[in-house]
This record gives sequence, structure tokens and C-alpha cells, in this order.
Amino acid sequence: MDLSALILADSRFPGGGHIHSGGLEEVVARKLVTSVRDLPGFLSGRLRTAGYLAAVFAAASAHAAVTEGNWSLLDSELDARTPSLAQREASRAQGRGTARAGRIAWPSPVLDALLAETPRPHHPIVLGALVGVAGGSPYDAAMAVAYLAVSGPASAAVRLLGLDPFAVNAVVARLDLASVCAEAASVAGDDPAALPSPGSPALDLFAEAHARHHKEEVRLFAS
Repeated sequence: MDLSALILADSRFPGGGHIHSGGLEEVVARKLVTSVRDLPGFLSGRLRTAGYLAAVFAAASAHAAVTEGNWSLLDSELDARTPSLAQREASRAQGRGTARAGRIAWPSPVLDALLAETPRPHHPIVLGALVGVAGGSPYDAAMAVAYLAVSGPASAAVRLLGLDPFAVNAVVARLDLASVCAEAASVAGDDPAALPSPGSPALDLFAEAHARHHKEEVRLFAS
């Protein structure tokens, strides 16, 4: 895996991902996840829906970084596949944070062009572009964003439920990221309008409920 992808997937990268639970906080509040035994189902489902969607667009963005792709089209196509306003806002917030740090780490006219077209890009778009700029492959970009899609909620589970971090990370390690990311990378060069559109209605509803509850009470995570 490319070094840039590893850096971007690291929890210490200042992209703002540490304040997002990927729906886990709302799920915990509803007592749908209460222990390590409940995590594999949630994380696997998230990986194959929202995680796969993010991986597809990160891979397409890494491809676009070396082929002068249409950034605004890529971003708008991902927007159309994200029906939840709360999830769109969370993605763009992480995208903004990642872009700010990425411009310092990997300054490039490609990134400048992306941000000129889309000043608040979705997180998978800017992360994929950074991997591409740094010389990584579409598969590397898919792997970085797919890992973040499950490691963020896993970390949130440790903080929300006081779970054993070793047991939680064992669950993450057993997830089949490789096949999901290989499939995502295989369509990287396709027309953005023809890219897959896996749905995750439950995650959409949880995201909207979390946004409402966030206005009523203090929550640990922004989403």
C-alpha cells in the first residue's frame, strides 16, 4: 500500500475524522450495539454500503488526478448518491479538513484545480486526489477511505462503550477490505455517472436522527 494512503488513513492525520462516528453513536444510543459481539455486523454492513461507495469515488478521484478528470462532476455524482443531508455535511467537513492538511503535505496544481472547482469537496474526492497526486493507485485510495469508513466507528465504539481496543481492532482486521477495494478500483476509470450507487437507508436515517438529537443534547461526535 502506498505511503501516502497509509498516512491519510492514520488516525493522527489532521483531517477531522476523529469527531465523526459513522453512525455508531446513534446506534449505541438505541442500544443496537452494546458489545464487541455486535460490531462485526454493523462494520461489515457499513463497509459494503457507505464504505464501498466512498471507496469507488476515492479510486475514481485517484484516477482523475493523473488524467485531468472532471472534479465538479465527480463531486456532484457522489452528492447525488448521498441522500442524507447530515452525511453530506459530515463528508464535506472531513473533506475540508483533509484538503487543508493535504495542501501542505502534497502541494500540487491538481489539488488547486480540484479546490477551484469544488471549494468544499466530499472527503473521498479529496482523499483520492491526494493519493493520486502522491503517486498512489486507485486501489490505494480505495483502501485508505474504506479503512477509515470502518476504523472511525470502531474507535468510536471504544470511546462510547469502553470496549477492549484489542478486541475491537481484531474485528476490523477480520473485515474483507481487500475484495471491496479491488472491486472499487476496477471501475475507477468509468464515467462518473455510471459508477455504482449502493444504498444504506438505515445509516441515512441514523445520520439524520443524530443530527436532530445533537441539537437537543450534548453528543460526543458530530455525526
